[in-house]
Amino acid sequence: MKNSHPIALRRRARGALVVLVGVMGVLGLGFFRVQVLASGTYMLRAESNRLRPLPVPAPRGTVFDRYGRVIADNVPGYAVSVLPEPRDQIVTTLARLRPYVGISEAQMTRLLQERDRAPRQPLVVTMDAGFEAVSALEERRHQFPNVWVEMRPKRRYVSGPAVSHVMGYISQVTAQELDSPEFSEGYEQGMIVGKTGLERQYEHELQGERGVRYVEVDARGRIVGDVAGFTSVSANPGHDIHLHLDLGLQEWIHHIFPDTLSGAVVALDPADGGVLALYSWPTYDPNDFVGGITSSAWEGLITDEKKPMYNRAVLGTYAPASTWKLATAAIALDLGLVTPTETMPQPCTGGYVFGGRRYRCWSPQGHGDVNLTEAIQHSCDVYFYQLGLRIGLDRLLRSATDIGFSDICGIDLPEETSGTYPATRQWWVDNYGYQPREGEVLSLAIGQGPNAQTPLKMAQFYVALATDGTAPAPRLIDDPTLPEPDAWALDLTPEALDALREGLRRATEPGGTAYRSRLELWDLLGKTGTGQNNLSVAGLAEDHAWFAGMAGPPGEAPEIVVAVMVEYGAHGSSAAAPIAAKAADYYLRTKYGIPVDTIQTLGEHIDAGRWPAWAN
Repeated sequence: MKNSHPIALRRRARGALVVLVGVMGVLGLGFFRVQVLASGTYMLRAESNRLRPLPVPAPRGTVFDRYGRVIADNVPGYAVSVLPEPRDQIVTTLARLRPYVGISEAQMTRLLQERDRAPRQPLVVTMDAGFEAVSALEERRHQFPNVWVEMRPKRRYVSGPAVSHVMGYISQVTAQELDSPEFSEGYEQGMIVGKTGLERQYEHELQGERGVRYVEVDARGRIVGDVAGFTSVSANPGHDIHLHLDLGLQEWIHHIFPDTLSGAVVALDPADGGVLALYSWPTYDPNDFVGGITSSAWEGLITDEKKPMYNRAVLGTYAPASTWKLATAAIALDLGLVTPTETMPQPCTGGYVFGGRRYRCWSPQGHGDVNLTEAIQHSCDVYFYQLGLRIGLDRLLRSATDIGFSDICGIDLPEETSGTYPATRQWWVDNYGYQPREGEVLSLAIGQGPNAQTPLKMAQFYVALATDGTAPAPRLIDDPTLPEPDAWALDLTPEALDALREGLRRATEPGGTAYRSRLELWDLLGKTGTGQNNLSVAGLAEDHAWFAGMAGPPGEAPEIVVAVMVEYGAHGSSAAAPIAAKAADYYLRTKYGIPVDTIQTLGEHIDAGRWPAWAN
C-alpha cells in the first residue's frame, strides 16, 4: 500500500521522533524547573504540610528586691494545647479532655470563643496542668493525636499575698487588649500579659520574645512526633527588674497587720523616694491567677465586700485628719503668719466658739496655752482652728493646691487616685450649690471637710518633712538610667522644718499622742490621726485611724518614712501608730544587722508586764 512505502514510513518515523523529542524536552524542562529552579518552593510546601509551627513562650523577667531577693520568678509548668482543626473536632477533643484537665462549662464556652476568634492558632486549654493530668495524657497519646503537652515557664510569686498589690497578676491577653495600641505589636492570642501592678506597668520589659518549635503532623493534621534537628527559634527571656522594695519588710507588715481590719501601709526611703513597702489589706494570692483562675474564685474576689483586689495604698482616699495638721503648720510658717514659739490668742479649754457654733477639741479637758510645737505634740484642735483662721480660707485653699494635695504622686504603677482638695470657693458651689463661709477653714485646718488623701500621698508629704522640704515622686523600680522625677517642694527654712520635726518627736515622748509606740533603738517621730467618715459620723462605725511619721538612728536624719491608715480603726494611737513603729523598727534593725524582737514598742513591753529600762 501507498502508506506502507518505505519513504513514507521513514517520514512518519522522523515526525514521531521530533514529537517524542519535543515531549521529552518539555518534560525535562518541567522536571528541571520543579527539581532545580523551584525545589525550595516545593520543599517548603511539603514541609509546611508535614510540619506545624508552635509558639514557645518566653519566661517573664525576674523581679528582685533591693537586697537581691526574688519577688517573682518562673518555675517549670505544663501547658495543654489543641492544634487547629475544625470546630466540631475541637468540641470532641475538649469533651474527651474534660476528665483529665477539668474543663467546666464556662471554660468550654470561653475556649470555643477563643477558637472562633483565631481558628488558625493553637488553642491553649490550660497553662497549669498538674503532673497527674500530664502523665495521664502522655499515657494515652494515641487517644489525643491533636493534643500537645509541653513544659512552659510558670510565673511564681514567692511571697504571694504579701506582694499582690505591688506585683499585680497575669492572665491571657484579651481581644480588647489586642485591639489597643499597647498590645498592637508582638502580641497574639494566648499570650500571657500583666493585668495590674508592676506586671502591667513594666509589661514590655518583663515580656520576652517568643520562640518557635515544630511538630510533625500527618495528612489529617495529627501529631506524629517532634522534628529532630529541625531549625527552631529559641525564646528570649524578658528583662529582669530591680526594685527599691524591701521584701522582708513587706512580709513583716503582712505578718503584723490585723486581719480583722482593712487598711494600707506605705514606707518610703526619704533619701530618694524609693518605695520600701506598699501594702494593702485584705489581699489576694496572685499565684491563683497563674494558669487561669477559676470562675468561682474570680467571682469570689470581685464580689467580696472587703474588696481584696482594691489597692487602698494608692487608690483609697480618706480624710487625713490630724496627720494633715503639719500641712496647716507648714503653710502658716511659709506665709510668715506664726512662729514656732507663738501661742494662739485663746487657750484650749476643750473647745472653740466661732460664728455662734462651738467646735470641740478631741480632749474635753483642753490643752491650755500651747505653741506650735506643743500643739503638734498634743494634736490640739483649738490651736489649729485659730491657725486656720489666721491663714484664711482662700490662702489655705490656694497654698494646699500649690503644694500638690489635689494631684497624684506619680508612682510607677498603672493606677493611682489623685487627692481631693478644693482649689477655690467655687468647689462648694459646684458640688453643694452654696457659697462657703470662712468657717469652712476650721475643718480643713485639722484635716477634715472636703479633704481626702491616699496613704501614698501622706507618705510623700512626710518625706518632705523628713528632708529639706522636697519629696520626689515615689518609685518602685530602681533604675538609675530613668530620668529623675519632679520633686514636691515645701518652701520652708531649715529652722521651720526643725520646729515641725520637734513637734513630731514630742508626739512619741511622754504626754504625746503616740507615746506607747516609742522604740528602744530609734528615734520615732510622727503624728496620729482620727479621721471621720460617713459611717462614723452617723454612729454606725468607728473613725479611720492614721499615723504618719519617720524614724532613724538617734540624733541622725530619718531613714524611713511610714504612713499607716486603718479603716474604722478608731484611734491612730492604738491602731495605726504601733504598726508604723514595728515596721520602722524591723527595717532599721535588719538594715543594721540587729536581731528583730517580737516585742518592739513601749506599749508591747507594758502589756507584757514589764517596764523597760530604756524608757526611763
